[in-house]
Amino acid sequence: MSGTQRERRTCRLCGGSRLAHVLRLPATPIGDEFLPSSRLQEQQQTYPLELVRCTACSHVQLRHVVDPDALYRDYAYTTSVSLGLPEHFRQAAGALRQRIAPPLASLVVEIGSNEGAMLRAFREAGLRVLGVDPARAIAEQASTAGIETWPMYFSAAVGARIRAERGPASLIVANNVIANVDDLGDLVDGVRSALAPDGAFVFETSYWADVVRHNLLDTVFHEHLSYLAAAPLAGFFRRHGLELVDVERIPTKGGSLRGIVRPSAGAPAPSPAVRGLIAEESALGLDGDEAGRGLDARLARLREGLLGLVRPLKVQGRTLVGYGASVGITTMIYWAELGGLLDYLVDDNPRKIGLFSPGLHLPVHASSVLEEWQPDYVLALAWRYLEPIQQRHAEYLARGGRLVRVLPAIELVDTVHVAEPAPS
Repeated sequence: MSGTQRERRTCRLCGGSRLAHVLRLPATPIGDEFLPSSRLQEQQQTYPLELVRCTACSHVQLRHVVDPDALYRDYAYTTSVSLGLPEHFRQAAGALRQRIAPPLASLVVEIGSNEGAMLRAFREAGLRVLGVDPARAIAEQASTAGIETWPMYFSAAVGARIRAERGPASLIVANNVIANVDDLGDLVDGVRSALAPDGAFVFETSYWADVVRHNLLDTVFHEHLSYLAAAPLAGFFRRHGLELVDVERIPTKGGSLRGIVRPSAGAPAPSPAVRGLIAEESALGLDGDEAGRGLDARLARLREGLLGLVRPLKVQGRTLVGYGASVGITTMIYWAELGGLLDYLVDDNPRKIGLFSPGLHLPVHASSVLEEWQPDYVLALAWRYLEPIQQRHAEYLARGGRLVRVLPAIELVDTVHVAEPAPS
């Protein structure tokens, strides 16, 4: 797969043209472009990964934008492969039914609906549902399974079409989507077009404050164009006739934000949670250069600590394996220069097993090989799933295998401390 890129010179939220450097990571191929053996002769294009901050509204975004068709038209990721995520969306759907109280048989639309896990829960509760997702194969599978999904990007035109053909939506949801959209103004104009006057738009997105607090390096990749926070979002929505009326911190993706947005006409005043979070962001330094400098320094120390651990082990002839084969792990492997240190990767996603990692072409095996091959050290690149990994591979650990947490700090799972950069 190849794709073009361009440099974005204006802020995605306010249109400001003064963009200050925040963080530069090594250029990587598209992070989820794992290859079969038949394509290993291909030279995969790499794209820059640089974060910049708008000096006007403090929004953080990638400087370069990769053609979305290269990222999403043949998208392979499905919700069901992320441990606990389908149940999270089912629980979130129940909470939203109580919170928003959409009328029975009213319309719920999901932007980036993937397999339709959340929409299925809404449909079972008696609501009409419609998904919109540009991944053609996944959209077709969802429709075949009973969750009608339009295979397209959501936009102002699509929002107007939904209202014309299906009526106004009482609820529009977008989970881990708005950070991935270049023209966010067009998307939220579509939301405003499709929403009923008393409807709600609810989004979940990775939260920039948590990226800073917890060194969430693996959230930086080409699909994630924006690194969102409450203060820039509040102004952005208001400029588009919408109001951010409530927010909630949630633990998914290492730290995420759930926001509730209403049409400005008749919207309640922003809740104390919105005002409080904006104040916290300012105290953390998100409205200036301080937070980015601190993150850059901590990541440098993390990298030094990781290489200080694994390079001597490699010299000693130890077998080193990476656990995980996701888009964010591509960023981590390039950042830490692990390509020549890892013998292979393991993963539990059947779509990845038998493939080779982007650019570096590390083979991906089923995680069951840990008990069969008993490597010396496993780097838990999929660090959010450390506990399930420990439970699944208790036999490997009992035989003397060692598991190393990589983020948000570096440590052995037997609690032997290796390195832990102090937050600044």
